[in-house]
Amino acid sequence: MARSRRPGERPGMTACLYRDPDVPIGARVTDLLARMTLPEKAGLLFHTMMKAVGDGLYEPGPDGDDVPHDVLSTSRLVTASHITHFNAAPRIAPRAYAAWQNRLQDLAAGTRLGIPVTLSSDPVHGFTDNPATSMASTTFSRWPEPLGLAAVGDVRLVTEFAEVVRRELRAAGIRMSLGPQADLATEPRWSRLPGTFGADAATASRMVGAYVRGLQGDRLGPDSVACMTKHFPGAGPQRRGEDAHFPYGREQVYPGGNLEYHLRPFRAAFDAGTAAVMPYYAIPVGLGVEEIGFGFHREVITGWLRERFGFGGVVCSDWGLVTDVRVEGMRWPARCWGAEHLSRRERVRRILDAGVDQLGGESCPELVVDLVSSGEISMARIDASARRILRLKFALGLFENPYVDPDEAERVVGAAAAAGVRAQQRAVTVLKNGPLPLRRGARIHLDGVDPRVAAGYGPVVPSLDEAEVAVVRMGTPYERRDTGIDYEAGFHQGSLSLPPQRVAELVARFARVPTVLVVHLDRAAVLPEVIGASAAALGEFGVTDEALFGVLFGDARAQGRLPMELPSSMAAVEESREDVPGDSRSPLFRAGHPAS
Repeated sequence: MARSRRPGERPGMTACLYRDPDVPIGARVTDLLARMTLPEKAGLLFHTMMKAVGDGLYEPGPDGDDVPHDVLSTSRLVTASHITHFNAAPRIAPRAYAAWQNRLQDLAAGTRLGIPVTLSSDPVHGFTDNPATSMASTTFSRWPEPLGLAAVGDVRLVTEFAEVVRRELRAAGIRMSLGPQADLATEPRWSRLPGTFGADAATASRMVGAYVRGLQGDRLGPDSVACMTKHFPGAGPQRRGEDAHFPYGREQVYPGGNLEYHLRPFRAAFDAGTAAVMPYYAIPVGLGVEEIGFGFHREVITGWLRERFGFGGVVCSDWGLVTDVRVEGMRWPARCWGAEHLSRRERVRRILDAGVDQLGGESCPELVVDLVSSGEISMARIDASARRILRLKFALGLFENPYVDPDEAERVVGAAAAAGVRAQQRAVTVLKNGPLPLRRGARIHLDGVDPRVAAGYGPVVPSLDEAEVAVVRMGTPYERRDTGIDYEAGFHQGSLSLPPQRVAELVARFARVPTVLVVHLDRAAVLPEVIGASAAALGEFGVTDEALFGVLFGDARAQGRLPMELPSSMAAVEESREDVPGDSRSPLFRAGHPAS
C-alpha cells in the first residue's frame, strides 16, 4: 500500500487547519497562505522541468557559462526556491519512477510547510517523440495520436483512452496532464497536428470535453489527473504552418476572420471543468489587439479567458518565456515573442500583469520577490495566483497522501496495451482500397517495415522482381531545419510534398508490382501522384507494424475517416487560409473520406 502522511507534521507542532482533511478546502487554503512567506508564495508560481532518475535525486554538474542556474537541481529547486510543480517526463521504468517521486515527496515533506509536489507530463501514450512536446514511451500503453482518435470519431473511445491515461499517470505519481490540445488542425503544415482532434470544431469539442472528464472525473479528487488544456485561444492558425517555438513561427494569423471557430473546443474544456489552461507562444496578427505573445497578453488572458469565459482555474504559461537555458546540453532560448527587448525581470512583470498564475519552464522566483519588494507587483496579486494553485493541490488530495505504490505502478502502467492496439487499428484510414485485404502466403517486398513482422504473413523477398505485392511505409514529407536550436529537428515543418525525383522513383517502383502505400499522417501529406500509382493506400496516425499487418491481412478493420483534408498540391496549400478548415482548392481527399 502507498504510505500517507500529513505535510509539515513534526513532533511538538501545533495543529493547523490546512493539515485537516475535514476542513473545507477554502479554509485550508486561507490558513496555509497566511503562514507562507513571500519567497514560499513566489515558488508556487513556477512550474519547471525536473529529471527523474533511478537512484537518489538529480543534481547536475555545471552546464555552460551561459546558464543562469542549475535548472534541474532537485534540492535547489525544492528546498531553496520553494518550487513544488515539475514537468518530469517518465523516461525510466514505472517502478523506478514511482520510487523517485516518493523520494521527491519526502524532500518536500521536510521543508518548513511540507507542501507536496505536483508532477506533470507532456503526452506519453502516442508515437510522436519530440523533446519539446511529447514522448513516445516504451512502457505506457501506446494509442494512436489524438488526430487518429478524431479519425475514428467515437467519443466512447476517447473516454476509454482518457481513463487509461488517468490510471497509468496516477499510478506513477503524475497528477497533471499537459493537455489536451484544444487546437484545431486548420493549417495543414503545422507540426503539432497529431496532438489535435482534427479540423472540425464540433468533433474536437466533443472529444476535448470527453478527454477532460475522463482524466478529472465529474470533480477533481484523489483519483483525478488534472488537465492543462492548451493552447488558448487556439494555436492552429500559425502563419504558413511554422511553429511558434521558433522565431520564424512567431505569428498566428486569421485571414478568414475565424477566431470564434478556434475558441469552440476551449468552451467545451471549460464546460468539462478543466483545471488549468496554457496559452501558446505566438503573437496574434490581424485581430486588432496588441501584437505580443499570448503569455504576455493581458487582453487575451484577463479580458478573454478570465472575464469573457469566466475561467477561474490556473493559467500556466507555455515553457520558457523568460530565460535562455541549457538543459542536459540542449540549448533552449526564451520564446518571448514581442517581448525580446525586455529584461527577464520585465518579462516576469508583464506575464503576471497579464493574469498568468504560473510560469512554465522557469525557475526564477527571486524575480517575483524583487517585484513585490519594490512595489511593482502587489502581494494581493501574488496571493490570488497562489490561492488558485493551492486549491488545485488540495483538490487532488496531495496534502493527504502524495505517495504512490511502486508495485501498483509496475502493474498498471502499460496494462491497457491491447486496447491501445485495437484503437491504433481502428484509426487506420483507407484512402484507396485496391486489393485489400492481402492474401496470406503472397511473396512480400518491404520498405519501412520490420521483416520479422511480415514473415508471419508470407515469405519476405528482397527484390521487387520476386514479389507478388509490396508494402511501403513512409512519413509525411517535411523540410529539415537547422537554425541552431537544438530541439528543432523534432518539429516536422515546411513542404508537404516529396521532391520530384523521389516522386518519379516511387511511381516507377509501384508500376513494377502492386504496392500498398502506408503514410503516417502527422501532417496533411501532399502525395497525389504517389497515391495514384499505388494499388492501395492507407493513412495512419500511430500504429505498430504488428497492428498494421493485422489490418492489411483482414484480421482487424480500418475504421478511420480523414480528420482533415489531404490537399492536391502545395500551390493549393499556399493559397489557403490558415484559420479556415478544408480551405485548399480541389483537395485530393476531403475531410471525412472515405464517406460511409
